Amino acid sequence: MATNPNQDFVLKTIESRDVHFVRFWFTDVLGNMKSFAVIPSELEDAFTEGMGFDGSCIEGFGSTVESDMLAFPDASTFQVLPWRPSTDAVARMFCDIRLPDGSTFEGDPRQVLMRMVAKAQDMGYIFNVGPELEYYYFKDANGTEVLDRGGYFDLTSLDSASDLRRDTVLTLEKMGIPVEYSHHEMGPSQHEIDLRFTDAISMADAVMTYKLVVKEIAMKHGVYASFMPKPDEDIPGSGMHVHQSLSDFDGRNVFFDANDPMGYGLSQVAKHYLAGILKYAPEFTLVTNQYVNSYKRMIAGGEAPTYVSWAKHNRSTLVRIPGYRPDSEASCRIELRSPDPAANPYLAFAVMLAAGLKGIEEELPLMDPIEERDLFRLSRQELRQMGLQTLPDSLGEAVELFANSEFMRETLGDHIHGYLVKEKRAEWNAYQQSVTQWERDRYLAVL
Repeated sequence: MATNPNQDFVLKTIESRDVHFVRFWFTDVLGNMKSFAVIPSELEDAFTEGMGFDGSCIEGFGSTVESDMLAFPDASTFQVLPWRPSTDAVARMFCDIRLPDGSTFEGDPRQVLMRMVAKAQDMGYIFNVGPELEYYYFKDANGTEVLDRGGYFDLTSLDSASDLRRDTVLTLEKMGIPVEYSHHEMGPSQHEIDLRFTDAISMADAVMTYKLVVKEIAMKHGVYASFMPKPDEDIPGSGMHVHQSLSDFDGRNVFFDANDPMGYGLSQVAKHYLAGILKYAPEFTLVTNQYVNSYKRMIAGGEAPTYVSWAKHNRSTLVRIPGYRPDSEASCRIELRSPDPAANPYLAFAVMLAAGLKGIEEELPLMDPIEERDLFRLSRQELRQMGLQTLPDSLGEAVELFANSEFMRETLGDHIHGYLVKEKRAEWNAYQQSVTQWERDRYLAVL
């Protein structure tokens, strides 16, 4: 028999819903979804003993010498996949990865986040996040031909993908993932669906599900969805703004202070947390913006901040304090605006939380806000002349800041830290060897 109510629920639902396959989901270090299918008769043993698989096949997991790993399904994440047939149905569960001796595998991103969440709980906090993920619909995966010419919040025929968004939202809600907003974004054929905030582990699972659902529904409609940070030079990049706050075990938002002398509604805990985010952002940018292409979005004049700064009203800063309901405790949060949707959400949330908690532990002082100046109009050079620290301007710079960060090594563990340094240096070196069309257009006929 199952050993807990969640597992018992899974086994009963499998029988009542005619589920014939259960997909075990987990991610590699870079956040790519991995899966293998298990038949229902194997589940009871899987809950207690795990299911073995070859970890050497997964990027960042292990070598052929150290390849035997076990996937333990998390029964609380069980959901029937609504885009599959209702007869001979297919369900999924997220898994935690362990070694044959039962110990935690340090290359499992989900368990890195679990470890940081546990640290927050030891300090008396629950970490809540609410990300806003942007993406594009294209005609197919071979180019960037858009479906419409709409802009922010367009309705009518300019937003030809409203049916795709509707189907996506309905599918997410069938899987128990509540959606707060969905709308057309700034770019042609660019869209955003915002998930209602919840605890970090549930949200990281939800983000992975969201990205898969967006792609599945797009495929069903005969088009292609992409979370590439900057798919074309002539269209806006796609971000993943991450709203975050800490609550205590009674559900009170510890970020909120109605008597904040600055008038921002922020407690001293929130200010220390924010100071930690600002201090360590350059070191964790490799995690929140992990590809060469990520830095094509983070440019002067773009929609992504490139400088260490914060404000309440100024949307050009790295961190913003949303002010829609300034007197509401429940709405008090900070919004980190640099991450992109190609990040691994488990690792991205983990490094943000680690930085914020470090700020609280060290009681870091908070720099002054920058409210009046539009920083988007300034180049990195001009920003540095103003005395503002900037985020790394390339993957090459990001990986070296990350490589030299003992804090990131401590947060992610030697295995993931070492893998990312090796993998991302190799990506940067390969990119540097590439000769682009821009270079040929600029130099070939004149040099």
